[in-house]
Amino acid sequence: MTDAIRIRNLAWRAGREFAIRDLSMTVPTGAIYGFLGPNGSGKTTTIRLALGMLVPADGTIEVLGHSVPRFVHRALAGTGYVPERLHLYQSLTVDESIRYHRAFHAQFDAAEAERLRKRFGLREDQLVQRLSKGEAGKLMMLLALSQRAELLVLDEPTDGLDPVIRREVLGALVEYVDAKRATVFISSHLVHEQERICDWVGVMDGGRLIAELPMQEFRSGIKRLRVAQPPAARDAAPFALLSRAALTSQAEEWVVRGWQPEMREWFQRVGADVREIQDLDLEESFVELLRGARTTSMEDR
Repeated sequence: MTDAIRIRNLAWRAGREFAIRDLSMTVPTGAIYGFLGPNGSGKTTTIRLALGMLVPADGTIEVLGHSVPRFVHRALAGTGYVPERLHLYQSLTVDESIRYHRAFHAQFDAAEAERLRKRFGLREDQLVQRLSKGEAGKLMMLLALSQRAELLVLDEPTDGLDPVIRREVLGALVEYVDAKRATVFISSHLVHEQERICDWVGVMDGGRLIAELPMQEFRSGIKRLRVAQPPAARDAAPFALLSRAALTSQAEEWVVRGWQPEMREWFQRVGADVREIQDLDLEESFVELLRGARTTSMEDR
């Protein structure tokens, strides 16, 4: 098995307001895959489709080599899941929650659960209904990590947590991946957080996957250029032009994707000159990808 998650031509619609359209994505086995996108872009819906909670109108889904939803029970046997919202029984204590979860997972590691409980500072007798948001987030991560799963699917696992707790949770996640060689699919709109831990990135917007690439390419391949004597058209350009804006009558600012140093020659051939090349941080790159995709979508209508 080379891919932990493989989705092809997926379609799903919720009334007239929102739809997943022709979605194809690949999460390589062993990767930490950051699934980025603004709130409402379709990240949680995609996760629910992948885990068999929703039934697609079209397309195929494979998780850990098993077709979903037909063999979702086999896929879920090797999957740990942290949902966007708390899904624990409020009347149970921390210890009771751990023992309840353990009963459903044959590979559950009770010793690891106890180690994480102590590390996260959770008391055994604490009631779930009295946990803070940060404590509840740590308990849900504890349960998922203790399953010793091949695949972890995490939906906004650190949203709303303070920086100290977020660092604790992500630190435990990275340790788990190193020890288990597991695959992680982590959904978030906190772009800067993903930069530290992910090696693959998928960007979702408006029910469409607008980019999927290695983190290094995402980090280094999007540039802001200052172009003198810019051409009117960009026919046969060796990069994707995300945006262009006039600076003066003789110069423009271009944001491009897929940039390589040798691409300066294309500008020379069309009579233009690249005067400056600026690196973008991950958040700027994310924003420019969204802006470019939305502009293209409007032009296509």
